[in-house]
Amino acid sequence: MELKGIKDAFDRVANKHKLSFTKTHEIIQMLSQELDKALSLLQEPQPRFDHRSILADVKQKLTENSQVNQLEVTEKELNVALTKYPKVLEKQLNSDISKAYRNSVEFDTHVVNQIIANFFYRQGMFDIGDCFVAETGDESECSTRQSFIEMHRMVEAMKRRELGPALNWATSNSEKLKQARSDLEMKLHSLRFLEIAKDQTPQEAINYARKHMAVYADSCLYEIQKLTCSLLWSRNLEHSPYSEFLSPSRWNNAVRELTRQYCNLLGESSESALSITVTAGTQALPVLLKYMNVIANKKLDWQSMEQLPVAVELSEEFQYHSVFVCPVSKEQASDENPPMMMSCGHVLCKQTINKMSKNGAKSSFKCPYCPTDVDISRCRQLHF
Repeated sequence: MELKGIKDAFDRVANKHKLSFTKTHEIIQMLSQELDKALSLLQEPQPRFDHRSILADVKQKLTENSQVNQLEVTEKELNVALTKYPKVLEKQLNSDISKAYRNSVEFDTHVVNQIIANFFYRQGMFDIGDCFVAETGDESECSTRQSFIEMHRMVEAMKRRELGPALNWATSNSEKLKQARSDLEMKLHSLRFLEIAKDQTPQEAINYARKHMAVYADSCLYEIQKLTCSLLWSRNLEHSPYSEFLSPSRWNNAVRELTRQYCNLLGESSESALSITVTAGTQALPVLLKYMNVIANKKLDWQSMEQLPVAVELSEEFQYHSVFVCPVSKEQASDENPPMMMSCGHVLCKQTINKMSKNGAKSSFKCPYCPTDVDISRCRQLHF
């Protein structure tokens, strides 16, 4: 399921279509001009040329025009790209993903339903979430509903450029936001400052800054200085050195930070567990499907394997804890086989060290990565 290949194929079709549209438009314009000229000649009270010669001249120009021939080539290239695109989809989007399933894995239905309901409420789809909870028959799955209603009220208000609900929430949770080292309050106050500067007077904006933003002088002094200087261009901010303050991204960033901090104080991750699982799964699935195709004719039981048979590289945002794999045995560390740092600084799993030392029969052995003699007694367990 190589999505990059699909995107590249789609981009080729889109580019060919754009080129074809441009060429077609140019030729239609040219045809319109030539026909207008011929029509004006035909409509003259005393035509300088007979009708047949005028029409023959138009026909000759169209026949000899290179743009018409170019359009034919462009259309052929577009048809080729359109013909290949379904084949790319058929090849890349493998509809049979069941061979990558682990049938032996048992899911807690209650937890899965809770994750799905949580996703609906987090996205603001409260009617769908209520319907889902009603069909599952487990009312405990709607524990986060009321909290997300409050969050979405604040988010929707900010989309309407209303800061009141978000500022009230941030003020009531000020200490918790400081502990989380969040600058959400400063973001919201700066937006309010700019709104006052636009709709009221510079003096009122300064009074607001003194009352609400002075406490952030130590950590956000440069930002406060820029906001204050922007008052000099308050009536023409879009043409000033501070036009960045008009960017919608400032509101979008504040909404994202509000959502992140609200979920954080609620004990939830900034992204829903369902979206994280699906997105990470789309990265891992192509590798597993490719592996299953390789072992299709080999007598290997995928269902009985205790760990993934191949390395699956996930993006950094999906790596929530460190996992150590012994570079010698290629086995993942566990409580029974923890990672051990040797005196030279290299790390191996405990079972590997035991094998290399003949289960303690040898007091030292050579590190497989450097010429250092490793003293077993100086090996220390690492904790990630």
